[in-house]
Amino acid sequence: MALTIMSTNEAELLPKREQLLDIIRLQTNIAQLGLDLGSVMALVVDRTLTLTGADGAAIELAEGEEMVYRAASGVAAVRLGMHMSMASTLSGQCVRSGQMMICNDTETDPRVDIATCRQIGIRSMLVLPLLHLKLCVGVLKIMSRQPHAFDEQHASVLQLLTEVLGAEIFFAAKYATDDLFYRATHDEMTGLANRALFLDRLHHAVAHTKRSGTPLGVLMIDMDGLKAINDRFGHRAGDQAIRAFAERLRGILRNTDTIARLGGDEFAVLMQPVPDTATLFHNVERLQAHLNLPYPELDFTVAGSVGLAMAPLDGIEPEILLEKADQAMYIVKREHKRH
Repeated sequence: MALTIMSTNEAELLPKREQLLDIIRLQTNIAQLGLDLGSVMALVVDRTLTLTGADGAAIELAEGEEMVYRAASGVAAVRLGMHMSMASTLSGQCVRSGQMMICNDTETDPRVDIATCRQIGIRSMLVLPLLHLKLCVGVLKIMSRQPHAFDEQHASVLQLLTEVLGAEIFFAAKYATDDLFYRATHDEMTGLANRALFLDRLHHAVAHTKRSGTPLGVLMIDMDGLKAINDRFGHRAGDQAIRAFAERLRGILRNTDTIARLGGDEFAVLMQPVPDTATLFHNVERLQAHLNLPYPELDFTVAGSVGLAMAPLDGIEPEILLEKADQAMYIVKREHKRH
């Protein structure tokens, strides 16, 4: 019987034992999450940073003629919800070819958008197709602030993951489309939009404002005193407070506004359309007042702090609007603590 000897170079390309164990554990976690695609994708991008030492990781799904950032971590987190033309991105080329793509230096590679890469602060990328039965449903992409950061060993590590992930996305889309999309885009406790859906709609709204000049409002809202409620009455009471707060938001805001729970005690609202800035200010003041009225269904006090940013007045990029709304919210929060 012939014995095949592996060359030193071939052996160096194989994942190391610790990496294999990490991948096996991650594959187990994916299986346990089942068809909860949002949680699966979030888990994968977070763990990918540890597995590869990358500065950023993202999962982009092919939706029509666009690539959409459906999960992102590290430096890529600001891209969550972003839509990009399939024809103009390295990820789109990866989907169409079904082949791995590597960019060693974004400053010299004509296939990438240099301006976008500079904005995020990345110099190299590795993009792997998410395949199932030769159908490419999206990509797993890792990024680095350094040029020439990735090689075939990184690819060999991630390929063990992309096969499982490709099948997960394929079957989720095939057998549970409507319910799965809802669970991947909404907060389980409140039924509000989650961070991914909020950012998706914010990117679309900002693009519309850039074209038309019509204003929009971004609100950051923090529940006041949730930690104290959890500490004194327990987390069940805290969850009850979160749900009551979410219902109060639903009752005050319009059906055209996107209300989201970003996590914990943090909420956000996209207000669009907005007839004028005076109406927007009035609506925000009304919201702030109503959030601080008594909650008859609760045995404890709940309140909120609201910060506002407007486009195009305060900026025209989603990240700037979120940052300014967050800063405004903390100013209001400090005022509440003084009284």
